[in-house]
Amino acid sequence: MNTEARRDVLITGVGLVSSLGEGLDQHRDALNAQGGRKPVVDRETYAPYPIHPLVDVDFDKQIPKRGDQRQMEPWQRIGTYAAGLALDDAGIKTETEILARTDMIVSAGGGERDTDVDSAILTDLLKSNDPGSLLNERLSNDLRPTLFLAQLPNLLAGNISIVHKVTGSSRTFMGEEAAGVDAVRTAHARVASGQSDICLVGGSYNAARLDMLLLFELGNFLSREDWQPIWERVQGNGGMITGSMGAFLVLESPEHAASRGADPIARLDAVLSDRCNREPGQATASARRQFDAIKPLISGRTAIYSGATGAQAISAEERDFLTGLLAGDIDGTARAVGSLIGHGLEAQFPALVALAAQAASDGRPYPPLDATGLETGTDAPIDQVLVNMWGHWRGEGMALVSPVGR
Repeated sequence: MNTEARRDVLITGVGLVSSLGEGLDQHRDALNAQGGRKPVVDRETYAPYPIHPLVDVDFDKQIPKRGDQRQMEPWQRIGTYAAGLALDDAGIKTETEILARTDMIVSAGGGERDTDVDSAILTDLLKSNDPGSLLNERLSNDLRPTLFLAQLPNLLAGNISIVHKVTGSSRTFMGEEAAGVDAVRTAHARVASGQSDICLVGGSYNAARLDMLLLFELGNFLSREDWQPIWERVQGNGGMITGSMGAFLVLESPEHAASRGADPIARLDAVLSDRCNREPGQATASARRQFDAIKPLISGRTAIYSGATGAQAISAEERDFLTGLLAGDIDGTARAVGSLIGHGLEAQFPALVALAAQAASDGRPYPPLDATGLETGTDAPIDQVLVNMWGHWRGEGMALVSPVGR
């Protein structure tokens, strides 16, 4: 894995919306709040499964045409809104000439299912003596063709292109957390190599979905208990608490940013991705290879922003890996960002990079929220932020974010 770039990659715009608010300023305030700090959690709507719901958003601000909003599912509205925030933050929202050559890479899942149909099919399967034949018949007769059109993952990129006039090249990645990692990795590589001068990259997730909660429950991934910070949750029964979020970044070459007088937020030094079968220790070995490739770029005090899901076995292994890094490889501290914003699958890695850019720019991480001892204090400033993302099922990603000019 080669971390050497032919040119630097700057983060010049961030669009972030979650349960904590919208934009980096609101997230900074929420993450740094002192005394009784707790996330926003909806414990009732999908009981027994808690979720982190999206903050109240006026979608008209970024998607002015109601007709555009009506034909989008919630996850598409969230993503299109966050993309607009990123373009605004980068100062190119109305720059049609730049938007026409801005490349776009989106990480997206499938659209929302017809839960009434799914529930009826599952109920009937329990009563059937021939569930296979019943399933084939019901899938053929009950599902509308338009449902599949609404589920197309690349509709998020399409909506961003229509609403915000981003009309450079476009790519959509699927594959849960790993899709978010590879979207950012590919955008970084394109800018670093000179294939792109400017790129919009990110993803979105709607946690208020019965179909996704069912999917994760069938895999025994969800928490059914009251909210706890992730490392404390892992010491108990574990479990994910999903969170609605949209996260987009504008990545840009220094030359292009300078030509339009942009003020960069941070520098994205490296992005790596890998995957394994998740036998015990394999994810650690994968992450260790990534860290060894990035290590020559690390100097000074470093914060680790972890995307740990809270799912028991894999998050416990990630905790041990991070503990080892802090004990022997890194002078710094760690934060489980999902404790406060929840887990957003395809959007999680872009959200981590966005918050890492904020911390790198500020020179400090947000205060710890953990009683296990892994997250330590913030008295000393930081020089860089290492992002670590292990998917709940597959995929390991890592990135390094530094202040501009360092």
